[in-house]
Amino acid sequence: MGMPHGCTTNSRFTSIEICAGVGGSALGLERAGFDPVLLIENRPVACESLRANRPDWRVLEQDLIDFVPEEHPQCYDVDLLSAGLPRVKADAAVGRSRDDEPELSLLKATAFLMHAVQPKALLIENVPGLVTRDAYAPIRTFLEEELHHLGYRARSLVLESADFGLPQKRQLGIIIAFRGDLLDSFEEPIHLPGPPLTVGQVLGPSMAADGWPEAAEWAAQANRPAPTIVGGSWERGGPDLGPTGAKRSWAGMGVDGGTVADQIPGPGFQWRPEEGRAGMMALTVEQVALLQGFPPDWHVAGRKTARYRQVGNAMPPPVAEQLGHSIAAALTAERSF
Repeated sequence: MGMPHGCTTNSRFTSIEICAGVGGSALGLERAGFDPVLLIENRPVACESLRANRPDWRVLEQDLIDFVPEEHPQCYDVDLLSAGLPRVKADAAVGRSRDDEPELSLLKATAFLMHAVQPKALLIENVPGLVTRDAYAPIRTFLEEELHHLGYRARSLVLESADFGLPQKRQLGIIIAFRGDLLDSFEEPIHLPGPPLTVGQVLGPSMAADGWPEAAEWAAQANRPAPTIVGGSWERGGPDLGPTGAKRSWAGMGVDGGTVADQIPGPGFQWRPEEGRAGMMALTVEQVALLQGFPPDWHVAGRKTARYRQVGNAMPPPVAEQLGHSIAAALTAERSF
């Protein structure tokens, strides 16, 4: 495998990425020094995205439930198992017997995969409620018991993505676990200095790219982070920027959050937000990707709705990177002994 992007050092780590999606977590962790030996993802269009961006990554198109570690010995004893799992619902967490819930089944499959892989560290990213809400207590207890049995100690935290270079208010529920006493060396990522980036700062240049004369005026009033971008269900509906509250917040910035655009505003577009949706512009998938912290050249495969789902459901790469640095620091502490 060739030198990873942005890599100038040999002191790197290995990882497995499960439910890899479009690669937000893997990209951030790559920047922090982790090279995936395998990425597991069951959606063909997401696998296409991963292969397009990193041809040297080994991508396995398969359901996690059907994954057999013995057939992939490179997975054993990696430094990190990273799981950006589909959002577990609170009603699925009420009883541990409800294995018919696919999200809950995937989370349990992750715990069982730890038995076989035995990584030095585990990273799970999910809804904040997984960490904070009583309804999720059965899941937390299940994970803690499984990890303790395997010799891991875990820590839970909630991170606000806007604190880590994302122009978006997006809370993430994080579970970190380390084998042995490595947890003692883990320190929570430090917030980046200064105020969070705003929508206008990040999207202003792209709004002006096709000659829209009001782009600077729009960017000046889009002076706050975006509301949480919701990728939505793969099973139903078209692309939009989230529930009613999010759409209202977008309307306050003159953006139509009820749809996703095919192209950016051109020279003839007249921005008249007081006229409602007809006078607002919508964001393109590429612009949503910028708000999620992806670089402009990150390719997302598929048709518009599938592309939006991949981007909206991703773990933001800047947050994954900062978490990766903290995990790498703990692993490096072990190497120094």
